[in-house]
Amino acid sequence: MSNHTSRLSGFYKRSLEERASALQSWAQLSDTEIDVLQGSSGLSAAQADHMIENTVGIYSLPLGIATNFLINGQDRLIPMVIEEPSVVAAMSNAARLFREGGGFQTSSDAPIMIGQLQVLDLQDVAEAAEKIAAYKQRLLDEADAVGGSIVKRGGGARDLQVRPFLDTPIGPMLVVHLLMDVRDAMGANAINTAAEHIAPLVEEITGGRVNLRILSNLTDQRKARAEGMIPASALATEAMSGEEVARAVVEAGVFAEVDPYRAATHNKGIMNGVDAVIIATGNDWRAIEAGAHAYAARNGRYTSLSRYWQDDQGNLHAAMEMPLSVGIVGGATRVHPAAQVALKILGVASAQELAEICVAAGLAQNFAALRALASEGIQRGHMRMHAKQIAVSAGAAPEQVRSVVEQMIRENNIRPERAKAIVESLKG
Repeated sequence: MSNHTSRLSGFYKRSLEERASALQSWAQLSDTEIDVLQGSSGLSAAQADHMIENTVGIYSLPLGIATNFLINGQDRLIPMVIEEPSVVAAMSNAARLFREGGGFQTSSDAPIMIGQLQVLDLQDVAEAAEKIAAYKQRLLDEADAVGGSIVKRGGGARDLQVRPFLDTPIGPMLVVHLLMDVRDAMGANAINTAAEHIAPLVEEITGGRVNLRILSNLTDQRKARAEGMIPASALATEAMSGEEVARAVVEAGVFAEVDPYRAATHNKGIMNGVDAVIIATGNDWRAIEAGAHAYAARNGRYTSLSRYWQDDQGNLHAAMEMPLSVGIVGGATRVHPAAQVALKILGVASAQELAEICVAAGLAQNFAALRALASEGIQRGHMRMHAKQIAVSAGAAPEQVRSVVEQMIRENNIRPERAKAIVESLKG
């Protein structure tokens, strides 16, 4: 992939066939894999019937490609599954601007998942905690006994932590955390299996009763980080200097840091980027969402996942850290044909690499939203993309969509009834 560049100027102006051809060349996709992306093959109803219960069909969403990403010096094209207009374009433009400052630098923790065991009916919580510590190695060995392929690949149980809760509505409880390296898996099945396996031994050691034995989606042992810089000169608009745009973005970022009402929308913008990659690769976006929002409130107050600042030259800096439990093996990732193609496009070799791409995508999309809000307003670009959806819903044929959109924009009248009138006039 080092011989490619993700800086594809005018990619959005190309036809669907031209974009598919460029992507096929980039990732060395077969004709069959292109067919998977374009919906003429791929996940069948019969395959879907084996994935969930009561299957009656398949629901499709658009899959787009975010361009211009440079992550740790490597060019990336990023597949995104999302229904919201303007997100892919905004993220691609943001990546282009970060590229001018050297791209994104990313890092991630080892893929440690947390399994929780809720221990009740204890005579002495403190004494039970001491016993868990004394028998830690035996418990870790027992967890590894059911680790299977994860242990064979170098993963497995790494540590035990105890968290006493002395005053709850149901009395004292001890929560035992099993920390397990799940390698390139998301790890839910592995950590749940291990937690269930050691539960009887925990009961024997503590004299208590284990109720729940389940993973936590607040995977704060498994975080990914991204940061980048955009030169002030790259941010200038007709109405604002680059330094002014950078300052406005910083001000918008601080708004999200101090106010949870703003932070909720701010972080939603981050997840527009993250979730789209998560869905494209067949990962569990609900788990990622839960972990992200819980992490945003880790200090007792909900706040922004990202932060922005200016240096002495006025350049804009951005950074973000969040939990990201993703996998490239197992689950829907290995079952869904389009997820497999998405992973091939990304060219990732590990779950950690995928997590780092996801956090860079989230930061890019977050910046794109802040820049629009702080300079031209969020609706300008978004409404152009929204106009395409309105034109299609009004009955415009594929070759008519552009004409309908341009006329609505010229008239500053982007409404369904106007789109229908324009479509009727074109038919006439």
